[in-house]
Parts: sequence; structure tokens; C-alpha cells
Amino acid sequence: MPYPHAAENDVIVRVHAAGFTPGELDWPGTWTDRAGRDRTPTIPGHELSGVVVELGYGTTGLTVGQRVFGLTDWARNGSLAEYTAVEARNLAPLAADIDHTVAAALPISGLTAWQGLFDHAHLTTGQTVLIHGAAGGVGSIAVQLAREVGARVIGTGRADDRDVALSLGAQTFLDLDADDLQQVGEVDVVFDVIGRDILERSTELVRPGGTLVTIAAPPTVQPRDGRAIFFVVEPDRARLADLAQRLRTRRLNPIVGAVRPLSETASAFARRRRTSGKTIIQVADEQGTQHS
Repeated sequence: MPYPHAAENDVIVRVHAAGFTPGELDWPGTWTDRAGRDRTPTIPGHELSGVVVELGYGTTGLTVGQRVFGLTDWARNGSLAEYTAVEARNLAPLAADIDHTVAAALPISGLTAWQGLFDHAHLTTGQTVLIHGAAGGVGSIAVQLAREVGARVIGTGRADDRDVALSLGAQTFLDLDADDLQQVGEVDVVFDVIGRDILERSTELVRPGGTLVTIAAPPTVQPRDGRAIFFVVEPDRARLADLAQRLRTRRLNPIVGAVRPLSETASAFARRRRTSGKTIIQVADEQGTQHS
């Protein structure tokens, strides 16, 4: 692909590490622009960590040579490339002591977890939250953030997720394949990343005045005396900076799984086998040497 063009308020980032979501190839925005026009060939990936190499016209708040991380636009070429154009407001500064591969695992998972728990569900100290997929990318961050505010956390997942979920701070764990979800009782908040029947069954667990938030699909069933909210994560520079500070002080630890070179991106997308942690594509090392 050609070197990208920096539009107004853009920066060009030399990508050091990038994250992706396995379902991206099913998203309309992967193949078309905001007006619905075809934009193939396309570059997927929406999480990155790297270094600013060029500023577009009118861009402020960032400088050439600065380490940054963040979220790329849903309907533009993404992060799985050596260089990518990103709106400056979607990026936050990254301290020198945070590894690019760790930072690239944070933008979508971290912002999704924060926005779901606090912006939409308004989780507070002393409440109980049920987090589905507690050992996954979003769920593992949500468990840590919920515990930090003093909530009681019930995590769910597969049997081999138990130790990870409990180590992150979940007080209780349910195996979705073997345990009865109804034994949870009533909770203040349900955070769903799975959808389908898990989403529907979870509506019955929300106590009066409580909230179910989901990123899987718009809910077809509402809790009897509560709310059900579907949302899509939004960029937020200030929140990214806050999450990065939590990384630096070890209050937050994203689970990084396999780290693979750019040349293995296609096979990383194609893998259907469950893996622990988020797969990160390392494009260049700290010295800027490309990994092919």
C-alpha cells in the first residue's frame, strides 16, 4: 500500500505494534467509507502504538517523534501496516516506559470496559457486577476496573478461564458450559460481550433499577425493572491517557497473548482456535526496525 496521506487534523504514525478484532472482516466499515463507497483494497486493525512521523494541516497537541497509542477510525485504513493516518484526537501520548506491544492491547478493550461499566452502567462502590468473558480482552480489563472502584465481581467464561478471572480480582467464577447462570442471583450490572442466549438469559439477573450493557448486539429483551443498553466504543484521548497511567502504576494489566510479525497477520486473523490474551502484531521494534 502507498504511504498514507495526512488530511487536516491527522497525524501519520509509524506503527510499532497493532491490535485487531477477529470479527472485523464482517464489519461494513472495513470495506466501505462513511458514504458507503467501496474502499478496497483495505487495511484492517483499529488499535495501534507507535511514533508520530508527520503532522497534517492544522494538527495540534502532538509532535513529530512523539510516542502515541490509540484507536483508528472505523471507516478508514487501519493499523495493520507500517504507517497509518489517524485523527490526532484519537491518540494519546505514551510514556517511554510502556512497551508498544502492551499499549496496542489497550485502546479498544480499555475504552470499551470503561465506557460500559461507568459511562453507561454507572457502576459504583459496593455494587455487584456480572462480567461475561472475564478472561477475554474486554472482560479482563472490566474485572480489574470494577474491582478498583470497590465493586463485587462475578466472572464467567469457560472452565480454563477460571484461574485467570480469579487472579484478576473476580470473587466468584461461573463456567458457562457447566454451571447454572441463574445461581448468580440478582446483580446491579451485567456486562455482556457474548450475546445470543447468554444476553437473553442475563436480563433476568438484573435487579430493579439495574443495567445490562452489551457490545454484542442490540438486546431484544429488556430487564423487567431495569435498562438494557447496546453501545459501540468511542475514541477518548483523556480516558486513554488515564488508562495509560494505570498501566504505569501496575493497577491495570492487559493480557497480551501471541505477538506475531506483520507478515503473519492474515494467518492470525484466520485462526479460529481460542487463545488466551489478545494477539498483537509487532510491526517494528523500539529502534524502528521493521519486523517482516
